[in-house]
Amino acid sequence: MKKTKILSVLLAGTLALGLIGCGDSKTDDKTITIGVSPVPHREIVDQIVPILEKAGYTLKITEFDDYDLPNTAVQDGEIDANFFQHIAYLNTTNTEKDYDLTYTAEIHIEPMALYSNTVKNLADLKDGATIAIPNDTSNEARALRLLQSAGLIKVAEGELITPKDITENTKNFKFTELEAAQLPRTLEEVDGAVINGNYALQAGLDATVDGIFTEDVDDESIKNMRNILVVKKGNEDSEKIKALTKALTSDEVKKFIEEKYKGTVIPVF
Repeated sequence: MKKTKILSVLLAGTLALGLIGCGDSKTDDKTITIGVSPVPHREIVDQIVPILEKAGYTLKITEFDDYDLPNTAVQDGEIDANFFQHIAYLNTTNTEKDYDLTYTAEIHIEPMALYSNTVKNLADLKDGATIAIPNDTSNEARALRLLQSAGLIKVAEGELITPKDITENTKNFKFTELEAAQLPRTLEEVDGAVINGNYALQAGLDATVDGIFTEDVDDESIKNMRNILVVKKGNEDSEKIKALTKALTSDEVKKFIEEKYKGTVIPVF
């Protein structure tokens, strides 16, 4: 008799948990979770909170300070989407980590630039000067191509190039490879640093003003540097991801980007 009562209590508890779980599932359908970098992505995403509220959705935003965790979080289903990276970085991550991620929209591009605390012009970089560059595969290649465009070096053909692929370096520049987030802090220690747009903005640097050389965002070769809204494959057609994509590519967001960043972040939708 006691065993029967205990079993009944356990079954009732299990049923109750099941009902609670069903309730949570319905709530989750109207809750969108997104991972972002602090600047400019968080600032942009903040603009769509009221847009999504009007559409019946609650947006929960998580900030990440690195480039690894946001993709892992989407891959593992911990968040619905992320907004921090460009197309080339996503492609590299999918290949290197065997992830199954895709994107629903191209949102903006952030011009990458070479910055320096010691010189104002490219010609003033001395023989043997040290230049810091990002150490992740896609951004390192982007930085080296920027330096080639500036006439400082020449590099071999190829998508994912490293300092080993430099074919001409007449001024004997030395390259320090660092995590992208650390680059602004190195400006006191190196002669120059090629810094990603988001980390430059966080450090109060303006590519259009402070950069001693800034990449041409209209160059066809950097179209894969457009920042994107990323989700796990199979989820891109869900109603909440459609709502998120629509909000992030709205006229309100385009106007905000243009007025807030004045060329340091450029909408591409």
